Amino acid sequence: MAKPIVAVVGRPNVGKSTLFNKLIGQRLAIVKDTPGVTRDRIFADCEWRGRSFMLADTGGIEPYSDDVILSQMRRQAQLAIEQADVIVLVTDMQAGVTANDADVATMLQKSGKPVVLCVNKCDRIGTPPAEFYEFYNLGLGDPIAVSSLHGNGTGDLLDAVFEYFPPETEEEEESDCIKVAVIGKPNAGKSSLINALAGEERSIVSDIAGTTRDSIDTVIETPNGKFLLIDTAGLRRKSRVDDAIEKYSALRAEMAVERADVCVILIDGVEGFTEQDSKVAGMAHDKGKACIIAVNKWDAVEKDDKTMAQTRKKLENDFSFMSYAPFVFISAKTGQRLNRLLELITYVNGQNTMRVSTGMLNDVLAQATTRVQPPTDKGRRLKIYYMTQPSTRPPTFVFFVNRADLFHFSYQRYLENQLRETFGLEGTPIRFIIRERGDNSGK
Repeated sequence: MAKPIVAVVGRPNVGKSTLFNKLIGQRLAIVKDTPGVTRDRIFADCEWRGRSFMLADTGGIEPYSDDVILSQMRRQAQLAIEQADVIVLVTDMQAGVTANDADVATMLQKSGKPVVLCVNKCDRIGTPPAEFYEFYNLGLGDPIAVSSLHGNGTGDLLDAVFEYFPPETEEEEESDCIKVAVIGKPNAGKSSLINALAGEERSIVSDIAGTTRDSIDTVIETPNGKFLLIDTAGLRRKSRVDDAIEKYSALRAEMAVERADVCVILIDGVEGFTEQDSKVAGMAHDKGKACIIAVNKWDAVEKDDKTMAQTRKKLENDFSFMSYAPFVFISAKTGQRLNRLLELITYVNGQNTMRVSTGMLNDVLAQATTRVQPPTDKGRRLKIYYMTQPSTRPPTFVFFVNRADLFHFSYQRYLENQLRETFGLEGTPIRFIIRERGDNSGK
């Protein structure tokens, strides 16, 4: 099922990024005392009490000193919280309750979403000072004293967040519905494709790049099955994400990939491959999603009988890091090969969920290691005792070996090719976990 989403919001310079880094256990968000600092990453996976969730650092609600402050702040806050299951409002103990804190609290109350009030920069251990109780005036229930710098109170904060998570069985009813995220750079035709598949205009379509701001869900039923189509805002290069709405659109697209079972990476057939296409595909690959590369606007491409083969060969080189992904040349405008696209979505979803018995895996392993001996180093040879598959989405295989450092990348690639040759596994990345005998953690 989809992971719960927890959005960290608040005005600039209250310590959101420091808290974000403390909760995820690593330094992903840039921390500086200057409000509005650009962050390299604004989301990360997190876990508490055995439950995984996505933590989103919204980058701050950035009201500027003009009369348009409230309208801009309201829009940005709304974008940050719409898809969240729980909101953490971060305030500053040292600054006290400000007018901006009160305005944000009012908007969060109107959203109907559960809100946990975090009073940050409570760096002294023990009973909070009298000023702490001022935060009850925000009307968000009991505030939680936290020091994001030292980590004090973060357990209490996560406990409060955990209480609002939806039940883990909530999405079981969607188990027969394949969730498909249509991703790509702006103006590749994502909304047009969704409308063509749905048979009606469900998303606004325009030649102006960036028309779609939010992720939009459309459910369709076809002879190939039931699909939940997630349209996303086009992903731009980070240097072009210069306004808060664009920042949240990029976050939404990341969330859409997280939710999806299959990602359709849409390429503009007229414009051809760009570096941004590679980055978009890399996002889906890193998340372990089943992937299809769909070349759109094929009807508008000047071509002869060799064009498709030549384009396919070039794209195979461009997407060499995900050679498992199948290609399909489509036209959202004319409907060309859209049935083939739906067939591929069903197929690669099945590949992404494929489970192979331990016996069959070790038969393939024995044949592969007999054909090509494992590598050696200074007289020591790699021994692979056995392998097993603990999970799917993506198919993940654990190898138990004598020495993990001998299991070179080239030999892993060879075994991956043997697994794909035997079992297919088309359209899905696969993961290897290497464990030394007696080791309880992946290396």
